[in-house]
Amino acid sequence: MKLASILLAVILLGPAPARREPADLVITGGTVATVDAAFSVYSPGAVAIRAGEIVAVGPAAEIGARYAAREKYDATGKIVLPGLVNTHTHAAMTLLRGLADDLPLDRWLNENIFPAEGKNVSPGFVYDGTLLAAVEMVEGGTTTFADMYYFMSDAARAVDKAGLRALLGETFIDFPVPDHKNLQETLAFMDSFAKRWKGHPRIVPAPAPHAIYTTGKETLLAARDFAQRERLPLLIHVAESAKELSEAREKWGKTPVAYLASIGFFDPPPDGKRLPIVGAHAIYMDAADRELVKQYGVGVSHNPESNMKLASGIADVAAWEKDGLLWGLGTDGPAGSNNDLSMFEAMDFAGKLAKVSTGNPTALPAREIVAAATREGARVLGLGDRTGSLEPGKRADVIAVEVRTAHAQPFDDVYSTLVYSAKTSDVTDVWVDGKRLLANRACRTLDRRAILDAAVKWRKKVRESLSTPAKE
Repeated sequence: MKLASILLAVILLGPAPARREPADLVITGGTVATVDAAFSVYSPGAVAIRAGEIVAVGPAAEIGARYAAREKYDATGKIVLPGLVNTHTHAAMTLLRGLADDLPLDRWLNENIFPAEGKNVSPGFVYDGTLLAAVEMVEGGTTTFADMYYFMSDAARAVDKAGLRALLGETFIDFPVPDHKNLQETLAFMDSFAKRWKGHPRIVPAPAPHAIYTTGKETLLAARDFAQRERLPLLIHVAESAKELSEAREKWGKTPVAYLASIGFFDPPPDGKRLPIVGAHAIYMDAADRELVKQYGVGVSHNPESNMKLASGIADVAAWEKDGLLWGLGTDGPAGSNNDLSMFEAMDFAGKLAKVSTGNPTALPAREIVAAATREGARVLGLGDRTGSLEPGKRADVIAVEVRTAHAQPFDDVYSTLVYSAKTSDVTDVWVDGKRLLANRACRTLDRRAILDAAVKWRKKVRESLSTPAKE
């Protein structure tokens, strides 16, 4: 009798629904641009997240049927995509924003930035400046960035507090700077920095020799050796001005890229397992240089706004793409070489600059630019297995971008909308490792008002220091 009742219930009610898998969060209802290798787009799509990791991406109905979410986020009217990856900046220099503008690189650095840094840069300056940069990046959809500056343990504290992901480069340079005075002190500082932060889930320490015009062979190779010994990435400015190119040819009879290759800076470790090397700017590269960069697997960071503002030149990014170079986008520092950390502006300018410089409106299509700002940027930094695209197994670094706006409607192509229409102010929500850093345009991990107040105080201090003669 009991069995008959069960069979009758099955016939009348149908089979029991399949048990859904648990998820901490399902982002659903928007247009999901995965930026995977196939540039898969789902509309409406969904992203399922568990324990900070993406577990599924696909059509909204399919994901909804498969996962029982503890929390749901309705992304209707928005583009959902990977967090943006800024491959080159100097975050703490937010506190020097606008200090000197409309100058060439050498005068901007030597007459303004270096003196201001010498009088003001301290652990507190770097911490507060990086917090200010973090607010700007979170609000603008940047979830990962590569940085080069001083007192990088303090920058790391700010990054950790913000909840961002970062590759942080401690500067190696051949003159006294605020946190070290010579190579021996630099190496000691780098060692302490690496020991403190190596192995952190979101922070990667790195040695960062500034450039061939400020860093000699001994220092360059000391940075390389440290990176290889500790299995860390390397960051450097390279081929960023016509002056650097001419001086390299005069001094070594080589281009900057060829010189670095000739001294073994790009060489892999003895075990042959390559480590990430990021060359920022790389404006002045000929075909032979591009071949060297490709041969050694060096990632290059294109900084279109900085290159334009300093009149440094135009990188032939269309040739980079054609030759199969590994490259990503960057903003450079916000102290005058760009003035902001907007990756949306970097995408927009990268596309237009490539077209006007080549005379070809089809150069550097929008989807390749979005890839450079996400998936390829992550690969440049050696983080391609963790972030840069929305795929199962990667960390849940996700942003939502509002497209129900007067400047984006009528919305059609995902990639052209992101590159040519969207603004930083359109970013509404940001997650890193599945943790929500921005909720309906409000920072969750940082005290925005206190950080802005601190920035105003720092600017007053900087201005006062520059009007006071240096002590003998």
